[in-house]
Amino acid sequence: MNIILLGPPGAGKGTQARKLVEERNMVQLSTGDMLREARRNGTEMGKKAGEIMDRGDLVSDDVVIGIIREQLEQDNGAGGYIFDGFPRTLAQAEALGRLLIDMGENLDAVIEMQVDDDALVGRITARSSCKACGEVYNDITKPIPADGKCVNCGSDDIIRRPDDNEESLRTRLFAYYKQTSPLVGYYYAKGDLKAVDGLANMDEVAASIAKALR
Repeated sequence: MNIILLGPPGAGKGTQARKLVEERNMVQLSTGDMLREARRNGTEMGKKAGEIMDRGDLVSDDVVIGIIREQLEQDNGAGGYIFDGFPRTLAQAEALGRLLIDMGENLDAVIEMQVDDDALVGRITARSSCKACGEVYNDITKPIPADGKCVNCGSDDIIRRPDDNEESLRTRLFAYYKQTSPLVGYYYAKGDLKAVDGLANMDEVAASIAKALR
């Protein structure tokens, strides 16, 4: 099963992707992680991406699609793939669709994690995360343990992102809606879109996603 997770920054896509990896043996394909890994491994596309990044330029869609192709060709996605952070634009969505067809793969569902902006701002400005493993904490709903150690990996390197403030978050939300929200209509028209409440608690969101994927 191959799926796309859509939602604004802070909607919980990363958290739900990790649960799908653990429970369904899926492989999470995050654009930033893929670019860094391809560069480290010195793949053909990784070298191209490295040259572009060294110049301070944005990596083109063609290179990103090439890196995704390299990942799919490794055939290590026993339970399927989760596309997290890609596509972001209609052009990318169409390119990904062509690639999946060319690779003999299907796109089974697009999960939109819907949120209320004001509630999301409140949640994110109270957020911290473990730098080592990515476990997320919240001052109100899931405080950092009293000993300051991550419950998942034991690291004491729990940080608050400097851009997790209201002004920065609203700027990121505006950019998301301007650039990525057209994908909602695109995938709805194709019959692929499933919507879940992204502001429910983590287990409720996971249950809603599981139901949408049945």
